[in-house]
Amino acid sequence: MPKQQVWRLIPILAAAGDVQMAIDRWLLAQHESGKNAPTLRFYTWSPPAISLGYHQRHYPEFWQNLIWKGEKLDLVRRPTGGRAVLHQGDLTYSVVTSGLGESRLDVYAKICEFLIQGWRSLGIELYYGQAGRGYIHNPNCFGTATGADLVLADGSKLIGSAQLRKAYAVLQHGSMRLNSDADLFAEVFNEESFNSLKFPETINQETIIKALIAAACDCFTIEIEVKPLSQDEWDQINIYHQECRDVL
Repeated sequence: MPKQQVWRLIPILAAAGDVQMAIDRWLLAQHESGKNAPTLRFYTWSPPAISLGYHQRHYPEFWQNLIWKGEKLDLVRRPTGGRAVLHQGDLTYSVVTSGLGESRLDVYAKICEFLIQGWRSLGIELYYGQAGRGYIHNPNCFGTATGADLVLADGSKLIGSAQLRKAYAVLQHGSMRLNSDADLFAEVFNEESFNSLKFPETINQETIIKALIAAACDCFTIEIEVKPLSQDEWDQINIYHQECRDVL
């Protein structure tokens, strides 16, 4: 019986958005060069932030001065595509791996399967979105759902994902909307319609991460090794951090 591949699991980390994006970019570069195993991690954005897709050049000027609960929202550019995401009350997943094929949609499907299976184990069924190309005119990532996104039975979008590929290595990360503030969401996107998602009390950040780790082990046929970032790795990430800070 072949030995299972070992993926690295980086413990959940709360940090500023540009730091989180630097970590994801660094992990992809390391994996592409063969210096790091495939990696799974979960993280939150502190302070809350709006992340822009890599090619999203137009956005409301007032986004640069938004305040929520006395704290200024960060405005961060992702290394991946897509539209703006409000990171407040959400949980972000990140997968860095390779060998899943050349088709972008196939890779999306293979990675999203662990999300579907993990949420199903919590009693929540997810489906792929159906939006066509018209989505590009909506600056709000959660305002519509494409085939790369996962929605609930009523069509409400739960997970928006984006992808970056380097040769055969891929970074896919995505936001899972859990406890977003409806007023802040309405202010950011100038939308009054906001579907607050209601989950059973048993579904929280801890149970979601546990379920998704188990699903990843099953879907990718892997073992998980918990390994926090070392000081040497943080020193290397700081280089990427400076690059991220200069993007906007």
